Amino acid sequence: MIPLDIFADPVCPWCLIGKAELDRALESRPSHPFQIAWHPFRLNPGMPRGGADRIAHLHAKLGDRAEEAFRAVAQRAAALGLTLNPSPVEPATTDAHRLMHWAGLEGAQTRVMSGLLRAHWQEARDIGNAAELARIAAAAGMDADLVARLLASDADRAEIAAREQHARERGIGSVPTFILADRHVLGGAQPASLWQQVIDELAGDASN
Repeated sequence: MIPLDIFADPVCPWCLIGKAELDRALESRPSHPFQIAWHPFRLNPGMPRGGADRIAHLHAKLGDRAEEAFRAVAQRAAALGLTLNPSPVEPATTDAHRLMHWAGLEGAQTRVMSGLLRAHWQEARDIGNAAELARIAAAAGMDADLVARLLASDADRAEIAAREQHARERGIGSVPTFILADRHVLGGAQPASLWQQVIDELAGDASN
């Protein structure tokens, strides 16, 4: 197996699109060699725990470019068959990343990330809310009661911050960022065709 490390934040629309493109490629190449691991990277590490109004946050961050940026995302999503219905809340994502950390211990990371992205971008749910996170965990096959108890504590907050800091020290500054085989870095929402090409090239190398 070849490690594919993905640095992502579920409130990043390009992470939604990047995962959808990767999923298409993997579905078309079921014998792909990737062993996927998801890693925390918060776009807004200073976001208050209660989150903020999404529209106000985007205008504060992007100014007059906010509507144009969302249109670009919506068009790309529509081309993939995704209809956007984003949460009105721009949440703090530390707890979502804590959930992803625990999901990694159970082999459920990709299912949980799918749930987080769908909840935030298509179901208008607040993924900063502990009850919502417990429901997402349950849908991914995790123990919702255990997740709820962990979320009520400070378990692994420092771990998430340390892992994110390590990523920044390695030069990662945006998401999604894909690191293939600990060597090759791909930034942004890459098209499925690129991933298919990579998989085919790897398969060719393996057969030589």
